[in-house]
Amino acid sequence: MTTPAVAPSRLDDSPAPSKKPFSKRILPYLLITPAVIALLVGLGYPLVWQVLNSFREYGLAQQFGQAPPEFVGLANYTALLTDSHFWAVLGRSIVFMAVTAGATVILGVGMALLMKSVTNGARIFLQVAMLLAWAMPIVAQMTVWNWLIDSRNGLFNYVLSWIPGVDMLGHNWLVNPLSFFAVASVIITWASVPFVALSVYAALTQVSPEVREAASLDGATRWQMLRNITLPIIRPILVILVLLQMIWDLRVYAQIDLLQGFGSAGDQYDLLGTYIYSLGIGQGSFGMASAAAMLVMFFTIALSWFYVRELLKEDN
Repeated sequence: MTTPAVAPSRLDDSPAPSKKPFSKRILPYLLITPAVIALLVGLGYPLVWQVLNSFREYGLAQQFGQAPPEFVGLANYTALLTDSHFWAVLGRSIVFMAVTAGATVILGVGMALLMKSVTNGARIFLQVAMLLAWAMPIVAQMTVWNWLIDSRNGLFNYVLSWIPGVDMLGHNWLVNPLSFFAVASVIITWASVPFVALSVYAALTQVSPEVREAASLDGATRWQMLRNITLPIIRPILVILVLLQMIWDLRVYAQIDLLQGFGSAGDQYDLLGTYIYSLGIGQGSFGMASAAAMLVMFFTIALSWFYVRELLKEDN
């Protein structure tokens, strides 16, 4: 007996989805248009203005409309790149950035691990303390630090003088450039650690307890679990934090400027932020300041490209 052939059933018997009307397809783009316009105006206009001014002679006469800006081509860039002082400031800024960002990330990770291991009460105390330190305005921070390092009545000098054979009373921490930048690095690190610590702690809470338990059953020590399991899992967060700290510490301005006002003077205390400010506002050379700002932007992009490439790999 022959079984009649059965026609194969169509896998897709449902009707093809109808195409959305044009009004619904265009609606998402219409909704984001105001935000895109605001972003272009807020970020695009200053950037275009900086690029144009970096190729022009733009001083106080041009600022007040007494003379038209003169196009000078690459003269501003040539003057900067052949200026030994600019390279000294750049090198000083790179060293400062590396030390401060490295210390911030290491201490932040340590604080996050501490919060992960202590009791709830101690954890809440640490989190509140770090949030208060992070939320404190920069001017208030610098005022408190100025009281601490004051050469006449500073707490640091008073406490250090308790050490036998050490007399720090009257010592000015802001006169020597090395101690000046050491103080600045401590201040910026102290203010930046809470952000890194809280971010890393949030990442640590997402590490699966089952993974740590399996590693513990296999005989892994705490250090091995941290190095081979925890840190690789939170690596994308660490990469972003390192990138952000490098950018922030490279273009730091307010803390350095306020410290200079507290007791130091001279271009040997400048970093890139204060150097660009002194070119533009101090000397009235806005064309040179714009060129310096563009060079810093290019350097920041080149410096962070490795980390951006790592982020792209993680996304893929």
